[in-house]
Amino acid sequence: MLGGYCAEFLVHGVENEGKRCGILEDLVQLLGKYSPVPVTYAGGVQGLDDLDRVKTLGNENVDLTIGSALDCFGGDIKYDDVVAWHKKEN
Repeated sequence: MLGGYCAEFLVHGVENEGKRCGILEDLVQLLGKYSPVPVTYAGGVQGLDDLDRVKTLGNENVDLTIGSALDCFGGDIKYDDVVAWHKKEN
């Protein structure tokens, strides 16, 4: 298995990448269920609710990265709000 050769997967929902149209929920569920190593999902984040959605759908086994949706990259999600969410959850 590929997981035996790496420490973590970074998986992009390429059809949603950069579009802020929502995460690929079915992919996040599969990653949370089957990934043998830690995994980070990227692609399609619309808002802070997606942080909770990934946490739930991924069985708390999937992390989320936010790119163009962040305000520092021209998006609507405030970086400070993401940091606050992370502090609250951890």
